[in-house]
Amino acid sequence: MLTHPMPDPIAFQIGPLAVHWYGLMYMLAFILFLVVGRIRLKQAHIAAAGWRYADLEDMLFYGVLGVVLGGRLGEVLFYHPMYYAHNPLEIFAVWKGGMSFHGGFLGVLLALFLWSKKAKRNVLDVYDLIAPLVPLGYACGRIGNFINAELWGRVADPSLPWAMIWPNVDQLPRHPSPIYQALVDGVLAFILLWIYARKARPRLAVGAMYVLMYGCARFFTEYFREPDWVVNVLGWDISAGQVLSIPMILFGIGALYFSYKFDKKAAPTNVAKPKQKHAQ
Repeated sequence: MLTHPMPDPIAFQIGPLAVHWYGLMYMLAFILFLVVGRIRLKQAHIAAAGWRYADLEDMLFYGVLGVVLGGRLGEVLFYHPMYYAHNPLEIFAVWKGGMSFHGGFLGVLLALFLWSKKAKRNVLDVYDLIAPLVPLGYACGRIGNFINAELWGRVADPSLPWAMIWPNVDQLPRHPSPIYQALVDGVLAFILLWIYARKARPRLAVGAMYVLMYGCARFFTEYFREPDWVVNVLGWDISAGQVLSIPMILFGIGALYFSYKFDKKAAPTNVAKPKQKHAQ
């Protein structure tokens, strides 16, 4: 079996300033947003819509605020409300980890809604533009969780080649669930969504597809992660992450249906109607 390396969460220190690996992973996520975003801007249907690199930089500023504030509030409210109620100062200790994706997701939606009003852009077009840029950033966050030795997995079969002991938890073999989520919810979701978004789609379709794919991927990978809390529905235990992913799945399905049914781009408009032949 493997053993978690338990690295020092501080990457380096300059005098009193300590730079944490978790923060570096978020910085990498923001850099990837701009790098991959520059490539996305070159896609024909994106360039035709008049998007500029300056728009991405501006959106990143709003997005960072949404991620940090929403992610932290989501962690506090969705996962450990009682702990933070008794330790309120810990709410501000973001360098220790503990950022909820679902809270960050809502925070980004709100932040970009505000940006769209300022830029006089349709907010749905904004969501479609940035959706393929999100999964790799999520993967960076999960790698940060792994370095911090948090979000450990459920107990695994000792014969599993990558079963891992987390010394900060116990001596039982566990799934390295942050790595699973980085690969499945992050890298795999990015590849599939990037392929889907390379062509022009109906308004909201790309954003809805990401919400659906992430919800499904997260629901699956949660089976390998030690749950923060569990609810029992008809004899079926559902973890916190799965509970929060169900609305995303339902919304993604509904938004995709709405997008293809009601957006005019969904149906070809330049196809000539066949001429009707009259019976002789």
